[in-house]
Amino acid sequence: MSDLSGRTFLITGANTGIGKETARELAGRRARVVLAGRSEDRTRAAMTEIADQTGNTDLDYLALDLGDLDSVRTAAATFLQAAEPLHVLINNAGLAGKRGMSASGFELAFGTNHVGTFLFTELLRDHVVDSGGGRIVNVASTGHYRAPGIDWEAVRRPSVTRTAFDEYCVSKLANVLHARELGRRLRGTGVTTYSLHPGAIASDVWREVPPGLRHAMKLFMKSPAQGARTSLFCATSPDVADQTGRYYDSRREKAPSKVVTDELAADLWERSEAWVGVDR
Repeated sequence: MSDLSGRTFLITGANTGIGKETARELAGRRARVVLAGRSEDRTRAAMTEIADQTGNTDLDYLALDLGDLDSVRTAAATFLQAAEPLHVLINNAGLAGKRGMSASGFELAFGTNHVGTFLFTELLRDHVVDSGGGRIVNVASTGHYRAPGIDWEAVRRPSVTRTAFDEYCVSKLANVLHARELGRRLRGTGVTTYSLHPGAIASDVWREVPPGLRHAMKLFMKSPAQGARTSLFCATSPDVADQTGRYYDSRREKAPSKVVTDELAADLWERSEAWVGVDR
């Protein structure tokens, strides 16, 4: 495995599950890793564990709540003020199985998994470009195939006709579309983008699912370490260094859902810019 000394990675949702395993692997390869998440206690505990196992103490914590756009802006500003490079942003954090509204007024899964991620990426993307040879990775899901499209009204408020899983699938479709359009917009900058399905993983993303169902689901799921493999592949492999905007599953490129089109990706982008108050 390649040595990643001198490379800085920022991972959202890195205190547990796939994010934690991704951070552990990168730290083991001597990268600097910034772990972003809501819980400082849980994240610092993960950092201590990773440092003990890898011998790499070049780890840092960044407070981030993707459901709250004010928190997203503060987190991005905090990172940028440190004036350190950012070579790879891994948008790993995700929420599933819980219904409601985000602090910023969106359906909870969509607001957290897409809107917050979109804003965080926008605030950091120029810095990734300036750092040179960067990558931006969105951890999506095969669940995006189940989404028939995006109901622009439903993403602003929960619908009685949709389940929490339906809402999760729409948010994951948005992750795939985001990476696709971002890749188009970043062509020629040296930064490439990826979306991926990590596999069905026994991780805390399912923490809001009822305990009985969650236990049954985990019997058929991969471990977080197995789930991190495709994230690591997209974030570090030279095999995909010249590819951008594409979707991966089991470390191989795969055709996304048929509803993933350039037109829908551009439409989502324009709406997302308006929602978060950025315009390029």
